[in-house]
Amino acid sequence: MGKVKSFLQRKDIIFSMKRYGIDALGAMAQGLFCTLLVGTILNTIGQQFGIGFLNEVLVTLGKGEGAVTYTIGGLISAMVGPGIAVAIGFALKCPPLVLFSLIPVGFAANALGGAGGPLAVYVVAVIAAECGKLVSKETKIDILVTPIVTNLVGIGLASLIAAPIGAAASAVGTAIMWATDLQPFFMGMLVSAIIGIALTLPISSAAICAALGLTGLAGGAAVAGCCAQMVGFAVMSFKENKWGGLVAQGVGTSMLQMPNSVKNPRIWIPPTVASLITGPLATCVFRLQMNGAAVSSGMGTCGFVGQIGVYTGWVNDMAAGTKAAITPMDWIGLVLICFVLPAILSWVFCEILRKVGWIKENDLKLDL
Repeated sequence: MGKVKSFLQRKDIIFSMKRYGIDALGAMAQGLFCTLLVGTILNTIGQQFGIGFLNEVLVTLGKGEGAVTYTIGGLISAMVGPGIAVAIGFALKCPPLVLFSLIPVGFAANALGGAGGPLAVYVVAVIAAECGKLVSKETKIDILVTPIVTNLVGIGLASLIAAPIGAAASAVGTAIMWATDLQPFFMGMLVSAIIGIALTLPISSAAICAALGLTGLAGGAAVAGCCAQMVGFAVMSFKENKWGGLVAQGVGTSMLQMPNSVKNPRIWIPPTVASLITGPLATCVFRLQMNGAAVSSGMGTCGFVGQIGVYTGWVNDMAAGTKAAITPMDWIGLVLICFVLPAILSWVFCEILRKVGWIKENDLKLDL
């Protein structure tokens, strides 16, 4: 047993929640962002502003009616599987030969996983990466053994489990979206609060939304919850952190407050209560929907990706004929849910808690 433990330690294989539930999941979100999300944004910009080189077809696969064309954004988005897999491999500290071998593994897992492809890539990439690390530099023909083992394990596993994992993830996401359509008030509260909390925790709300394919009204509730956390913490901590903290949390991430949340969990009350209010307002009053990329549902105001995703969804709906036009009410709802209400509500609740002594001076102070 000691030899096995020593071998795994030498290979930097650590079975822990942090390694797989935080590091790998966070990397998954980064891989999604750099491929699917960026590609979607570039396509939207190209279409809306008529930018020629963004709309130009660069690659055509196949001929005739079955031909598939790709713009710059399309090519970037198509690399989502490899992007996730390589990001996960980097987070797991894979040697180069293992890391590069994850490119075809990620492509296979995403293609076979269907709508739940991102989650399938996550599971398959983690296992393939660790198996590749086991054999890395253990033979004199490492340049052959390591890529072959990583690819065979990864693609073989993908052929067995990617489709069931993808189907299960898709089913869970569909159930959440169905329940939100059926009970928009209660599910709006639930989804908004849970996804918002996940955004501030050291896990990835974006990866969760992408894995479940969370769009529609449920996606809108997720956006509301994430914005409540980011904008809420940014505004309620302005007294301690000034403009630098406002930007770092409001456009960066509310995860910066995680150390303070551990010291005093009560600081989490204002933005979470705000999310319980803005969630049902998003689903019941403004009917805010995320019909863009599902990963955008879990991004909040980070780089304004959540808002860009909602706008992309509007554009997609108009192109599909399911939406006539973008109305003033759409814009009012987006601004209120994403910026105005989280700021006001969180500040009000925070001031109440300051007065009763639950939040004290410098409880929200960041080391910027």
